[in-house]
Amino acid sequence: MNYQDLGYNDALQQHKTQQGLGDFEVGRVILEHKERYVVKTPTQEYEAELMGNLRFSANSRYDLPAVGDWVAFMEYDEGKALIQTVYPRHSIIERKAVGKTGQVQIIATNIDYGLIVQAVDRDFNLNRIERYLTICNSSKVNPIIVLSKVDLISDAELANINAQIQERINDVPVAYVSNTSIGYSQIEQFIEVGKTYCLLGSSGVGKSTLLNGLAGTTEMKTGEISTAVNKGKHTTSHRELIVLANGGILIDNPGMREVGITDTSGGLELTFESILDYAEHCRYSDCTHMHEQGCAIIEAVENGEIDEGAYANFQKMEKERMHYDSDAQERKKKDKDLGKLIKNMKKDKKKNKY
Repeated sequence: MNYQDLGYNDALQQHKTQQGLGDFEVGRVILEHKERYVVKTPTQEYEAELMGNLRFSANSRYDLPAVGDWVAFMEYDEGKALIQTVYPRHSIIERKAVGKTGQVQIIATNIDYGLIVQAVDRDFNLNRIERYLTICNSSKVNPIIVLSKVDLISDAELANINAQIQERINDVPVAYVSNTSIGYSQIEQFIEVGKTYCLLGSSGVGKSTLLNGLAGTTEMKTGEISTAVNKGKHTTSHRELIVLANGGILIDNPGMREVGITDTSGGLELTFESILDYAEHCRYSDCTHMHEQGCAIIEAVENGEIDEGAYANFQKMEKERMHYDSDAQERKKKDKDLGKLIKNMKKDKKKNKY
């Protein structure tokens, strides 16, 4: 294994040179848990934590390492390291943080492809697929839909699912896998040396089984499905990066029950491009496409030109985006006001001192 197998490239090397990081080693974060990290190089893995200046100078979650990041670090004891800084990222997959107003949760960084996994026997949901597509499109990550457990349904049922996908989703590859490893070759054709792939999906859809099949080893434990609630008993408890035998890099994730939209980079517009094409013919340039008279999108829905389910899902996610933007702005204002208050307190303290 070499650095290129881990995804290292010329842009990262150029950053290392420009920033004078030659005295530090470079590695990739493959595991994160409560500000403790495992950093991997081609020859070794290190248990790592943050240097004090990085911890205390961080303005937001974006300034701290996440799984997939390249970092500059120094070894201070055998197998122990301190992370000095995070290298620039070319992509960030994120979602709205659960229960935290206006905040995001970084799922993984430096991702090239998002594998959106859904189990056809119980989990198939077009609305959820469109949510994951929006996350990928917002992050400039190439999506691939993976339908798992296809051996558990009939050919007619699978054909119906395919028809639903084709009706609402365009130009996204679809691969089919079973619990008996059938279909893995379809996914392997997308795997490239040095490229990073992130598994996205709910608990119990077969992400860990898929990872094990692609890795050729038992990297992740899997569990049976509870018939009482039709949920997977096993859920990956953390994000972890694994280098596959054929050179690809795969990141497994905990199953996500909630996929909150933060989209600020046009992800919704790409996901629902076929719907928004109608917006050019709306009466008003600032049309929200929700209730206005003369909205071309609403008219197309009423005429059957746009799928009602796709339109309803678009509306829901657009409202979430607007709500997130409002929360984020409010949080930013509060943080700014708090910063001013602290600054003024320091000034007053300095005056009183003299």
